This record gives sequence, C-alpha cells and structure tokens, in this order.
Amino acid sequence: MDSKDDPHPAPDTPSHGLPAPGDSYVQSFARGLAVIRSFSAEAPQQTLSEVAQRAGLTRAGARRILLTLQTLGYVNSDGRHFRLTPRILALGFAYLSSTPVWDLAEPVMADLVDEVKESCSIAALDGTDIVYVLRVPTQHKIMRISLAVGSRLPAAYTSMGRVLLAHLPPAEARAVLQACDLRARTRHSLTDVDALCEQLAQIRKQGWALVNQELEEGLISVAAPLTNARGEVRAAINVSGQANRTSARAMQQTLLPPLRAAARKISQLLQSSGAY
Repeated sequence: MDSKDDPHPAPDTPSHGLPAPGDSYVQSFARGLAVIRSFSAEAPQQTLSEVAQRAGLTRAGARRILLTLQTLGYVNSDGRHFRLTPRILALGFAYLSSTPVWDLAEPVMADLVDEVKESCSIAALDGTDIVYVLRVPTQHKIMRISLAVGSRLPAAYTSMGRVLLAHLPPAEARAVLQACDLRARTRHSLTDVDALCEQLAQIRKQGWALVNQELEEGLISVAAPLTNARGEVRAAINVSGQANRTSARAMQQTLLPPLRAAARKISQLLQSSGAY
C-alpha cells in the first residue's frame, strides 16, 4: 500500500491538522488507522465506497486495507457491508491496561458521583478532540448521544478540552484551535480563536473551566486538570449536568469544590504511580 500504488494518495497530514513528520511518517499505516476511524456510532457498517469516502482514500486503497483487516480478524463483511469486530477492542484496551492508574482513579470518581449526583469523566487530548478514557455515569442521560470510554468530542467546546488546551504552550493551543471545526454547535458557542485563547489563559490561571451549553443546549460541565509526577497536565476530569436541573452558577458553587478535591486525589495517584 505504498503511495505509488494509489493514484490519489491521501495527504500526509494526521487528522488533528498538525504537520506530519517527514521520512518517519508511514503513510500506509496512517491509512489503515483512517479506515478504522471511519467506523462510528453513526456509521457502524459501511460499503466499500462509504469507507473510502470517510477515510479519504480511493476505493482500491480502502479495499486493500479492509481485506487486510478482515484477514486479521478486525473487520467482517456480509459481501456488501463491512463492520468492525469485537477484536478491535483489544487495541483500545492496550491503552487502558498500560495505564493501570485509572483502576485507582475510578473509586475516587465513584465517590464524587455519589456526592454530587452527576456524571463524572476523565479525558485526554487527541489532536482537536478529547477522548474519554474513564467514565462513571449517573441515571440521568445528559446528552443526546451516548458517551463511553473511547468517545470523542471537540476539545474547543468541552470543559475538559479547554482545561487541556489551556495547559499547552499558547502557540500550540492556538494552532490546535485553528485546526478545529469552530462551527457553532449552539447559540452559546464561542467560535472566535482570539476569544478562545483569552479564555484559555484565564482557565490556566484559575485552574478550572466551565462550559455552559456550548456543545449542546442544556449541557453544562465543569472540569479540572490532572497533573502527573512531571507536573504535566495529560488528562482532565469533569462533572456534567443538565440546565433544567442546575445552573452554571450553582455548578461553580456546589460542584467545583468536590471536583477539585477529587482532581487532587487522582493527581496524587498519578504522581505516586508515575504511570501517566
């Protein structure tokens, strides 16, 4: 699957929009990952043409990758549609099993959920998105979509995303924001890069972020950073609630203190384990 095999090679740019390495960038491997990422809750099964379109590949290139994944057991097909198999979970589980501190963090999150009666999540930054790595839900459904470990949301419009962006070097954070899709999700969405950068500076100073209905109408979330032994912020923790049950002001007053206490406890676990 070298570029010479494909008359329309995919651009040498990862999905986060930042420059790709030169000679160290293996295009065929990147294309394979693009095919895997083309499957989602909205597209759990796809035709060859649909995979090619979503992955930005030619039909010939997508077909070779799909057949390789099928041979390896990561994809199956009914002759027309392709879908991922449960074996694909092993790829994500490798991350979780290589970071065992999350096993220690989950009880802290569960205690927080019991206290505040709202859902709690931990996420890491991946390009322009956040990826959920741990989640303790409540009985309340807070979003139209279902969130689980591995779910992705735009960093610019989430409290955890803004916390994580705020702890990047300012120039790097601006580059990520410029690569983001900043179309307004709601009437509250902040879409100006300069304004977002100003907010990131404030978030870094105060140590937390609150996003009020910018991703989805009715959804309010507040987040705090998790710090490892090197003083790096590699993940963030949040609690989320519905505007019909609470308000941004109430969340700041009642949920932020226990959230920050939980963040400190988990940060101590991260620092003592040295695993993240």
